Amino acid sequence: MDTKPCVFIHVNHQQILGAHVAERSLRRFSQHNDEFDIKFIETRDHPFLAARESELFLRNGVKRAWHMNDLQSFTPLRFMPPELMGFKGRALIIDPDVFAVSDVWELLSRDMEGKAILCRPRSRVSMDINGPMASSVMLLDCAKLKHWNVEQQFNEMFEGKRDYKKWITLQYEDRANIGLLEKNWNDLDVLNQRTRMLHTTKRWTQPWKTGLPVDFMPADKFKWFPPLGWLLHLRRKLFGDYAFLGHYKAHPDKNQENLFFGLLRECLDLGTVSPAMVRHEMLQNHVRKDAESVVNAAPPLEQTLAALPA
Repeated sequence: MDTKPCVFIHVNHQQILGAHVAERSLRRFSQHNDEFDIKFIETRDHPFLAARESELFLRNGVKRAWHMNDLQSFTPLRFMPPELMGFKGRALIIDPDVFAVSDVWELLSRDMEGKAILCRPRSRVSMDINGPMASSVMLLDCAKLKHWNVEQQFNEMFEGKRDYKKWITLQYEDRANIGLLEKNWNDLDVLNQRTRMLHTTKRWTQPWKTGLPVDFMPADKFKWFPPLGWLLHLRRKLFGDYAFLGHYKAHPDKNQENLFFGLLRECLDLGTVSPAMVRHEMLQNHVRKDAESVVNAAPPLEQTLAALPA
């Protein structure tokens, strides 16, 4: 590979601390750190996102307001790596709530067998490549993705030409260009000895948010239970996007909390994150109010990893 592979972490201001922890996890567990780069793709650097603030876009067949302050306003940027790489070389894109517990070079250097994208299905049980795909972790052959134009395709959602849900689950992509990634490279809320990268995808229980007001818009449930979908739609119309959503809950798996805060402590020790940054994120309601004490109480990472179930 002529172009150095790169891991991209796409992120907004609300998840920036998580992105730093994700970066630390990638570096900590790799024996090949000189062979790949890590870069953030931040919403603040792409003004076409903010230009659509409060405008209505199409999501799962329903019009919703676009808000830069939504927890997941970074998600359209997961399609940016091919452009940023000049449509050359190999890239891995991950969410800022994805944390490596193994050497990512094994993924970056694998044979993609001619596919443009390697990822897993969104389903936790099925490996059906014809259904919705999880684009939160994608290995990309950038030369094969010249049809990705993020700004144009983002704007198409506001013109009714593109549905966010279909876009984000790769339903506009030719299935012949997609290969299946093993689930443990994007383990959805599962952390055990087989996990390669943990994705804390259940946002209600993300371990660094416990106790804070919910700041993301739940997906409408029109498909699975239409009455609930319409109730959620009515709530937003009458009271606003985040009304009555409550607070983030404690994570049910203590190992996942310990992994995050053990990595954060290493960030603090190395100086990649400062105590002032943690306190700022706490004041902004981006990180739980007791974060400093949880960091201090977290066991060493080796102890957490040794405690993982088989």
